[in-house]
Amino acid sequence: MAIEAVIFDFGGVLTSSPFEAFTRFETERGLPADIIRRTNAANHLENAWARFERAEVDIETFDELFAGESRALGAEVRGRDVLPLLQGDLRPEMVEALKRIKAQFKTGCITNNLPANAIGSMTGRSLYVAEVMVLFDHVIESAKIGLRKPDRRIYQLMVETLKVDPGKCVYLDDLGVNLKPAREMGMTTIKVTSGAQAIVELEAATGLTLA
Repeated sequence: MAIEAVIFDFGGVLTSSPFEAFTRFETERGLPADIIRRTNAANHLENAWARFERAEVDIETFDELFAGESRALGAEVRGRDVLPLLQGDLRPEMVEALKRIKAQFKTGCITNNLPANAIGSMTGRSLYVAEVMVLFDHVIESAKIGLRKPDRRIYQLMVETLKVDPGKCVYLDDLGVNLKPAREMGMTTIKVTSGAQAIVELEAATGLTLA
């Protein structure tokens, strides 16, 4: 199978995962383990997080909704308190791999993100470091188009824009639920748990030397 395009998620793939920050926050505040992740996972297509990433609610509404949803699972966490935890550090080895991939293949980025002004200067749009984002032929942001992963339409939009067959694409994400639609469309999928692991699997899928 000849690969023509490599499509990346952003947070947790090109940056470190926010899950570590979630765990620290919960430990410091004496909250139940994984309360933030469990709140994000409950009713994951229509919960506060999903609606915020589609820009359907403002930050005040998100704050209240997230508090209510987490409270129902055992402990109140304000939505506003979660947002600063999203800032991950760029993984330089993944940025280098992206540069090498771009020299050979089409590149895309599909990211579930938040409205640009939602979380101030630390995260939001400033997270999308300019030098990295220019390496993509096309970027799709959930908050700009009102669709978010795992909605199949967002993947379809990417392959149509890149003019590639899904069967000739590699897709990377750190969440299994977001990989499933890509896999069902015929893409080769890589679940990212670390930069080193992702690069090994990318090298196998593309035939390139990336490290």
